[in-house]
Amino acid sequence: MGPQTHSQSLRSAYIKLVLCAFFWGATFIAGRIAVQAMPPLTVATGRFVIASVLLLLIAYRVEGGLPKLSHKQLWVTLLLGLTGISIYNFFLFGALERMPAGKTALLVALSPIMTAVTVALILKEKLGFYRWGGIALALIGTLTIVTQGDILNATQSLIQTFSWGELLMFGAIVSWVSYTVISRFALRGLSPIAATTYATLWGTLVLGLAALTELDRLSAEMLTWNNFFAIFYLGAFGSAIAFIWYNEGVKMIGPARTVVFTNLVPVFGLLLSYLILDEPVYISMVIGGAIVIAGVTLTNQANK
Repeated sequence: MGPQTHSQSLRSAYIKLVLCAFFWGATFIAGRIAVQAMPPLTVATGRFVIASVLLLLIAYRVEGGLPKLSHKQLWVTLLLGLTGISIYNFFLFGALERMPAGKTALLVALSPIMTAVTVALILKEKLGFYRWGGIALALIGTLTIVTQGDILNATQSLIQTFSWGELLMFGAIVSWVSYTVISRFALRGLSPIAATTYATLWGTLVLGLAALTELDRLSAEMLTWNNFFAIFYLGAFGSAIAFIWYNEGVKMIGPARTVVFTNLVPVFGLLLSYLILDEPVYISMVIGGAIVIAGVTLTNQANK
């Protein structure tokens, strides 16, 4: 690959990662709309049934089908499906049931910080002074968002301050960090399309089994066009397309640099929640979000 071709590939990867952030920012709005009308696991299952169908079509059209998995690849893609699909969406849609979409999106900004720490622990990469400072900043920003700026009183009663919605969102973040790190190993010998498709199939199977517990909560009144389009958006744009492009980014520039683009997710999420859902935007959310993004940016600078 020549320098010009490599530069074009990088530019294409960066554009796709920005679009991923936009698609994922909008998933908080679509998810919020859907879970206000339907049970969360049912929404998550519908999302990934659509994503699975689209991914299979893409895999057969682009790559002529899915490759046969080795024993190791089977277990790695299963882990991807459990972390990035099943567990992540269980926590995410549980959080969206309990808190506004904009606030949920803001908390996603913790993902790059936690990824940097996880990569450092697993791959023995040292975090310098500036990176530790960025981590501290991000934690302060997160506390500012969660406590609506009342950090001092919050530290005296953390259990009362942190709601179930926020705790579920932190679980989603841990799941996504796991998915990002595991993706690095899954993409050895598998294309982004194949890895994403297999992971989605595994995750959809697990979600579908879990959704059986919600059958008694379903009704015909839930079958509206608004709900259908929300779930279709989640499956097509927020899953099939975005997951392939995200994995392409991991393969092209590595997990630590790829996950930095999730900094844009809360920006798009907060903006769209205000424009579409008319959710209030508090000054503490803006300040806290800015602090988190500053901390993430500092953490992901080159080693110093």
